[in-house]
Amino acid sequence: MAVPLIRFAMRHSLVLLRYPVVLAFAAAPLIAQPDHSVNQRTDVPLVPATEAAPGASQVSITIEGDRRVVVSNGLPDHPTGRFPNSGNPNRIVEQHYRFTMPANPVANATATPLQNQPFGIAVNGVLFDPGTAEFWQDDGGSGWHYDANGDAFSLGLDSNDAHVQPNGAYHYHGIPIDLLARLSGGKPAMTLLGWAADGFPIYGVWGYRSAMDSASGLITLRPSYRLKRGLRPSDNGQPGGTYDGSFVEDFEYVAASGDLDECNGRLGVTPEFPKGTYYYVLAADFPFTPRELRGTPDASFERRGGPRGRRGPPPPWPPQ
Repeated sequence: MAVPLIRFAMRHSLVLLRYPVVLAFAAAPLIAQPDHSVNQRTDVPLVPATEAAPGASQVSITIEGDRRVVVSNGLPDHPTGRFPNSGNPNRIVEQHYRFTMPANPVANATATPLQNQPFGIAVNGVLFDPGTAEFWQDDGGSGWHYDANGDAFSLGLDSNDAHVQPNGAYHYHGIPIDLLARLSGGKPAMTLLGWAADGFPIYGVWGYRSAMDSASGLITLRPSYRLKRGLRPSDNGQPGGTYDGSFVEDFEYVAASGDLDECNGRLGVTPEFPKGTYYYVLAADFPFTPRELRGTPDASFERRGGPRGRRGPPPPWPPQ
């Protein structure tokens, strides 16, 4: 299966329309039933990945004692959207990353929500960073946090679900389509895409039907989140309106409603871990990139410095 076919199918179905759609492959068909309760982005276009990065991607991943060490310049090894663009005023700039994490991570009994940090780093040295700096009425204490993949406004994401922070850091909010297509060989396969801040591996959208059986066939793994029903509260200056995915808080976790837990992960075997491991999954529906960690995040992932916003407070609610 040629890489362009998977790139086209995923870019125009999984990413643009946000449906867990049918992906048809002659050798290994994968069918995921549409779930419109979690559908997002139907009219916010993505910026095509047609521009070259401003330099060569450089990354090394090594084991030093009991630590996995990732050093990179943060530049992608695939085309990007055009930056700056109308939704993102920032230009891609080379970074100086050095992250460490446990080489043998330990799962905790309770999940750890992401705070002021990225979720993890891809094998090409680009960060996975699902959060944004945009809040309801520009109030970080409002309890209503805009989601980068919602329809409230455009953050200038490109077709790899990525854009650029004010410091020039290109980063992924969801599935890096071009990276996944290249590493998977253009066909469904369990594909290692990176490492989380707690040391557990991050995979693409596919996993084995039976988590501990590599011979059980591949499926598109489904998150266990759904849009809340009804209306948001409107008292005390809260936004009101229908739960539509504009805010992270529009979603709720419903245990066992999908294939993955509240961290968008599960325990199972993978090509790299044939005896089994806990692993995370990037998905085509919320939370896209996980927002909680099963293990303890390494301090090297703590964010230092200024905010991550696009260029100021978001537009008034409701969107005009």
